[in-house]
Amino acid sequence: MRVTTLYKENTPVISMEFFPPRNEKAEKSFSTIIDNLAELKPDYMSVTFGAGGSTRDGSYQTVKQIMIDKNLPTVAYIAGYGLGPDEITAVLDNYKKLGVETIFVIRGDKPQGDGFTPHPDSFSYASELIAFIKERYPFTLGCAGYPEGHIEAESLEQDIEFLKLKVNNGADYIVSQYFYDNKYFFDYVEKCRSAGINVPIIPGIMPVYTIKMTNMLSKVCGSSITDDLKKLIDTVDADDKEAVLNLGIDFATEQCRGLLKENVPGLHFYTMDRSKSTTEIIQRLKNEKLL
Repeated sequence: MRVTTLYKENTPVISMEFFPPRNEKAEKSFSTIIDNLAELKPDYMSVTFGAGGSTRDGSYQTVKQIMIDKNLPTVAYIAGYGLGPDEITAVLDNYKKLGVETIFVIRGDKPQGDGFTPHPDSFSYASELIAFIKERYPFTLGCAGYPEGHIEAESLEQDIEFLKLKVNNGADYIVSQYFYDNKYFFDYVEKCRSAGINVPIIPGIMPVYTIKMTNMLSKVCGSSITDDLKKLIDTVDADDKEAVLNLGIDFATEQCRGLLKENVPGLHFYTMDRSKSTTEIIQRLKNEKLL
């Protein structure tokens, strides 16, 4: 399954992202979560790859579970930080043997804690890793974009130049970091087009799951919590899990409505290995004939 074919033939494309289960308890519920979301007939699912290759085996097994065992279209991530060329080649060879055709390429972050020593020949930037893969493999390649700028970038304009380099080196499509104001995304796409970036740019959707998670991810990802969202969050008790979840569903559904009405090529849901929010949002959009 090549993602670019989907964006040419079947918009809006609905995709969902997962990370490998982190413990035995998570593994037990993961299969049910995938089955629940598969009922929505997403166009593809993607599986993340931990910092420094920390989930290398788990990522492979999760891709295999979704792609082979569940027979669902699947994209595999690869994060290059800290890994040498031989390690990256080994990962990609395994995915190629499995039948994966699309790889989502990111630099990745430095693993938390002490004791990790990056390979001396590891890639410093996603653009370098994309070029390395493009020269050696027939994969369709995706990359990340940041509507508010990467947290390490000096400016949004500089970050868009780095994005252009990723595309010039072989990235075929872009999935954006999540955002809580659609204007960030629309302005970003306009600036990317002005910079000569013409591949599909897909908005990332991150519903509010818990207030603690939302605050933490905002700091890590650089996605600002807008005034409108803050006002809504202030109306609920942070310990009322159902109320917070419903707030997140309502807010994200409204975001998706606005995006779809502007004919975005797809919606990419960051599920955080949960099913209720994504299911409810997509069902509402289908009921409204927006999907």
